[in-house]
Amino acid sequence: MKEKHAIPKHWLWVVHEDVSVINPKLTASDLCDDTEVSFLPMTCVEEVSGKYNLQITRKYKEVKKGYTSFVDGDVIFAKITPCMENGKVAVLDNLVNGIGCGSTEFHVSRPLPGIQNKYLFFYFVQSAFRKEARQNMTGSAGQLRVPANYLKQVSLPIPPLPEQRAIVAKIEQLFSELDNGIASLKTAQEQLKVYRQAVLKQAFEGELTKAWREQQTGLLTAQELLEKITSERELAANNQGKKLKPVTPISQDELDELPELPKAWIWGRIGDIAQKVQIGPFGSQLHYDDYTENGIPLINPKHIKDQKLIPRVRISIDKANSLPQYFLQENDIIIGRRGEMGRTAPVLQAQAGWFCGTGSLYIRLGQHFISKLYSLILSERRIVDHLEKKSRGTTMANLNSQIINSLPIQLLSFQEQAQIVQEIETRLSVCDNMETTIKESLEKAEALRQSILKKAFEGKLLCNEELEATRNDPEWEPAERLLERIRSEKMNSRKRHQ
Repeated sequence: MKEKHAIPKHWLWVVHEDVSVINPKLTASDLCDDTEVSFLPMTCVEEVSGKYNLQITRKYKEVKKGYTSFVDGDVIFAKITPCMENGKVAVLDNLVNGIGCGSTEFHVSRPLPGIQNKYLFFYFVQSAFRKEARQNMTGSAGQLRVPANYLKQVSLPIPPLPEQRAIVAKIEQLFSELDNGIASLKTAQEQLKVYRQAVLKQAFEGELTKAWREQQTGLLTAQELLEKITSERELAANNQGKKLKPVTPISQDELDELPELPKAWIWGRIGDIAQKVQIGPFGSQLHYDDYTENGIPLINPKHIKDQKLIPRVRISIDKANSLPQYFLQENDIIIGRRGEMGRTAPVLQAQAGWFCGTGSLYIRLGQHFISKLYSLILSERRIVDHLEKKSRGTTMANLNSQIINSLPIQLLSFQEQAQIVQEIETRLSVCDNMETTIKESLEKAEALRQSILKKAFEGKLLCNEELEATRNDPEWEPAERLLERIRSEKMNSRKRHQ
């Protein structure tokens, strides 16, 4: 248990179960089995906001056993990881017939008279409280839970009832202002996403370089480029005594469904331009002992994000050298071939020599194509939809080299590729800077939210005028006397029910 911080003299540190009933049983013996009640699975409770969705109802007979029960006014607190750490806490209201049932992974706190349920909610939703609760979880990895006994015995700083109300009202006022600012920031984030997609759409359809293209002379058309690449590949195949495998041309039906391109561009296939499409190693080729802290960075799908490679695992140099076909080269494109489609990134000079991991594949484009551009193209919605339809697998979607090689792709001159990359980077660098600023502002807003809560539970949130108003309230009494009254009423209630 962490050390208790200082609180005002008229406040009191109390044990939670002294001011609230923890995980009470539902006293509804006279409730008809066919009575409609609210049903609240964990997924219907938002993180931190305290909001929840009550659209689901059930007959009482369907949920009275095997679920957690609660009533209007209860505070629910997710006890299991990661829901607890993420702040799934709520004060319940407007339950159908005043009653609800839900996930067994909720603890329930039913405040006794004299304790504001929203005051408890704001205390439990603090990141500091969740951090402390995390340190007291028990169970196995992935199934860690906050024990009921911890929640019962945890200490809370309790002020007089009128001050509780004033603190809750002040928090809600400040949070409302804060939430308005956060909503504006998130709207701006969404607008930037729309702008980013608009820029990329214009780039991939030739609109960004239309004026540039009109000023150029002597450029190879895409058709001429394709003929040059085909000639080079045939020559290389002949030198190696191999026969170049033909690529099926784009059909008219396919062209009818694809966006219109500038005259100097054509639709081709990845198989027309890729020197190599290499699927990553099978799991049987890599073993637990092959992974090391100081080896070569390995790229699995989860290490590909926002056109960047973020390696978190490495394999031994000896193992990597035994599988040289999986080494990445500068200007390759690496793609996650399992699960979520559209995770792509260009391989930069500093990343050459990294390793294509299980669940990934790479496309080796060669000198006529710029991976920065084609990686973006391969992550656009049109491509993602195509790959999701074509990917194969019973339990998880998978891509293979045939699917990749047959993928329709825009072909254009190297010079225009370079110009498009420049146009995209110029526009999106501004977008990136704005997104960074918004992200920092959102982080500051969350820090401010936690600062407000910290001050609230140290007795420093209300100004002198607001404190004086609470002292003039007829229900004001020191927290020590409030606790005595709560204990007395609890004892009398027990006697009445004996």
